[in-house]
Amino acid sequence: MYGTIAKLKVKPGKVEALKSHMASVTSRREPGFVSVNLYQMDADPNELYLAVLFENKETYVANANRPGTNADFEKMMQLLVAEPEWHDGKVVHSH
Repeated sequence: MYGTIAKLKVKPGKVEALKSHMASVTSRREPGFVSVNLYQMDADPNELYLAVLFENKETYVANANRPGTNADFEKMMQLLVAEPEWHDGKVVHSH
């Protein structure tokens, strides 16, 4: 499996809108999509971490290059203070 973890700084009052946006995006179940998790930090409720998982790097890259992905990203950016901090990689252990 392959995916990304992103640190998100959400605009005040926009966490629910972000959750709604993520639900809309993931409900489409793009090929190879496995899961998404959104973590809200105790220390700062406007700091969230997004973890997205795909079956493999090929399906992850294909999704990144899908025409609608940039539009989804632009909608997400309207809810954020700054560009996410992305960390892509292969899953080496899961339980």
